[in-house]
Amino acid sequence: MKNCCLMIQGTASAVGKSMLCAAFCRILKQDGYRVAPFKAQNMALNSYVTYDGLEMGRAQVMQAEAAGIEPLVEMNPVLLKPTSEQGSQVVVMGRPAGNMSTLEYLCWKEKLWPVIDEAYLKLKRDHDIIIIEGAGSPAEINLKEGDLVNMGLAKRLQAPVLLVGDIDRGGVFASLYGTVALLGEDERALLKGVIINKFRGDLQMLEPGLETLEELIALPVLGVVPMLHLKLDDEDSVTERFTRRCGKGELKVQVLLLPRISNFTDFNPFELFGDVGLSYIREVSELDNPDLLILPGSKNTIEDLLFLQENGWEEPLRQYAATGGLLIGICGGFQMLGRRILDPHRVESSLPEIRGFGFLDFETVMEKEKSTRQVEARWRYHDGNYFSQQEDGKLLKGYEIHMGRTDYGSVVHPLFVCTTGCGDGAINVAGNVFGTYLHGLFDNLAWTANLLNAVRRRRNLPEKSYHLPPTYREYKEREYDSLAAAVRASLDLNKIMQIITRAP
Repeated sequence: MKNCCLMIQGTASAVGKSMLCAAFCRILKQDGYRVAPFKAQNMALNSYVTYDGLEMGRAQVMQAEAAGIEPLVEMNPVLLKPTSEQGSQVVVMGRPAGNMSTLEYLCWKEKLWPVIDEAYLKLKRDHDIIIIEGAGSPAEINLKEGDLVNMGLAKRLQAPVLLVGDIDRGGVFASLYGTVALLGEDERALLKGVIINKFRGDLQMLEPGLETLEELIALPVLGVVPMLHLKLDDEDSVTERFTRRCGKGELKVQVLLLPRISNFTDFNPFELFGDVGLSYIREVSELDNPDLLILPGSKNTIEDLLFLQENGWEEPLRQYAATGGLLIGICGGFQMLGRRILDPHRVESSLPEIRGFGFLDFETVMEKEKSTRQVEARWRYHDGNYFSQQEDGKLLKGYEIHMGRTDYGSVVHPLFVCTTGCGDGAINVAGNVFGTYLHGLFDNLAWTANLLNAVRRRRNLPEKSYHLPPTYREYKEREYDSLAAAVRASLDLNKIMQIITRAP
């Protein structure tokens, strides 16, 4: 079997399209097929850098991992990274094409079809089956004209489509029925079945509704997938991680929920540590004397720094650091820790410069070109504080995605010796405020375990022998297998394979 595809669309955002696409990628891989994910246009601030330094959405990275293949930018040729309520940075084939307002992009995006076609054809040449993810809902009738990612793409590829509805949010029958009703006749012809996702309860109670739905929409219900609690990456715009506390352990890790937070997947590894309670906070009143306080990445560092300054965060951060709290800045959060940020080309703001928090002795100059690269660096910093037990020369892996060049002063202690890429980072004299451009730092589980044990020692808690997989990737491999097993048990895969192969 070759040159087959299946498209997963949803009745809305957050119905579970990304996760189901990952499930299909893992199932087909397990069954011996060469499978790859594809999403023509993604809107996300969680992104990743490929081996060749190109930027793509993390949802397709997750799906590529599930398929057992290297993430390629062709899997997500167009990435929109919101910079404001009305605009985004447009990333095409892994490189920024410029910042555009919503209206500017709507007028321009028709030019992207050749790029999308070429990316899809490259994947098609090298794989048996392509699993295509839609975006939002295909029934957004105000956005149908010029659609690149839902039925516009399905019609172009003549791809069979499965429609997913989320029963957990309520109204699943109405949303499935309404979505089908709002599609044109040529679009409905591509629909081959529906899936109900995130179900809790007794399936027998649902069956009468399923029968009625099939009669109303003249499509089969191909299965009901239960609510799954897996620790895999999700879409940043709709994640539940921001509103729930992950874990109830002895150690508290709090992340400042910036308005334009990016790459919060950096902190997902904390969920593997049973003694860590992870939460995201926006108001100063939510600051709860954490053992670790993190300034995360930002798509617009200057605007988010202004937000923190205007909302009274500066003095609480100073008090936290002055009392020995461990304050970490990642990427944009790292830049905020310096003395000032200059923006001579107005890359992020109309301001030519802004004062930073001044915890670390450096300045950052925003440049027109973005730095995107995978990084390997060896840890070099040791003190008697939080880093006394870090292994000297331990290889750490991650990636960089940032605007700006950081120029260090004389009172800065470097953290890394670079092996590949850059691996920029610095720490203060006291050894409790540090920052780095390295995304994925906490994915290095042994390094993170050493850091958490240092925190435990400072609190006079006994050290823990964490029972962790050798790597974070190996942990995710187990999660992909669990995902595939649950979806296999829930769907009529024989019918779905017939749909994929166009078999009668």
